[in-house]
Amino acid sequence: MFIQTETTPNPATLKFLPGREVLPHGTLDMRDKAEAAKSPLATRLFDIEGVTGVFFGSDFIAVTSPSADWQRLKPIILGAIMSHFMNGGPLVASDTKLAGGEDEFFEEKDAETVEIIKDIIENRVRPAVANDGGDITFRGFKEGVVYLNMKGACSGCPSSTATLKHGIQNLLRHYVPEVVEVRPV
Repeated sequence: MFIQTETTPNPATLKFLPGREVLPHGTLDMRDKAEAAKSPLATRLFDIEGVTGVFFGSDFIAVTSPSADWQRLKPIILGAIMSHFMNGGPLVASDTKLAGGEDEFFEEKDAETVEIIKDIIENRVRPAVANDGGDITFRGFKEGVVYLNMKGACSGCPSSTATLKHGIQNLLRHYVPEVVEVRPV
């Protein structure tokens, strides 16, 4: 098994690509050891000193460590991921709810606008953000403000504000005049 790694815009997060599907649908963002109990692999990764976040995407695993001592951590993480996939164990517990079904908020009169916003996020924003080891999902729309949930490498990334304000906000305002601002939740 060959696992590739990629840096992300967040220096505290490294992306691991096992060359196979990680999650068939949804995402899973675990920010502490208690949340990692949802996954045997995440539990194993959190047992590595310095790991403070694990994010599962469709075909990647993003691991966060504020120390960013990747020279030391990378081989240990690679070993844990390889061992997990070679043993064929489940990635997540069967009762684990994956991200993608969070409660959304918006007024019924804005339903058409929200559908356009969600389409742009799904087809233009999320694929680009996944390339950087994270995910962004729609949470709500109120009085011209779009609320987005940032996960994985995007959460705590130094460039996340620029991504939101100069990238996503400008894109949405271009296609959806009703949008005046984008904010994280």
